[in-house]
Amino acid sequence: MDELAKGYEFSLTGPAADRTVAECRACVRGWGLALPEVRPLVLDFGLGDFRRIGLVEFWIANETAAGYCGKYLFVFDGQQCPLHHHETKTETFFVVKGRVHMQCGSSETDLEPGAVLRVAPGRQHGFSGLGPALLLELSTPCVIDDNVFADPRIPIGRRTKAESRR
Repeated sequence: MDELAKGYEFSLTGPAADRTVAECRACVRGWGLALPEVRPLVLDFGLGDFRRIGLVEFWIANETAAGYCGKYLFVFDGQQCPLHHHETKTETFFVVKGRVHMQCGSSETDLEPGAVLRVAPGRQHGFSGLGPALLLELSTPCVIDDNVFADPRIPIGRRTKAESRR
């Protein structure tokens, strides 16, 4: 199964998800921008509190053989993408619109439009919207099981070796 299909397995669906996507697209249109016409992932990370912990992902490409991935990530005001790291994935984030509070390793910073942040494999990171925000993620290919979340309640991805021995 491809990685996007795996993502759809834990993406929210139904009328609430449809309203969320419509609200997201309307916000981005209001900025004078466009998003790809793809079915997005509406993620609450299995915690059931989307407006607090979640995001909307629009996958542009996940070219495993070619070695690259591109996604738009949208967060609403105050919404968090939870702390996590990747065992092998390298990511570069570009803030397209809005502002985000980013935690990366032991440092925290607010990023404005035009800011770029590279995150190496193994480096814990997460961010939250300071108002609605749109980021472009450019990375090595996305592999769902390469996600390791700090919150053990999140059922997506995998646990670290130490956690899996418990």
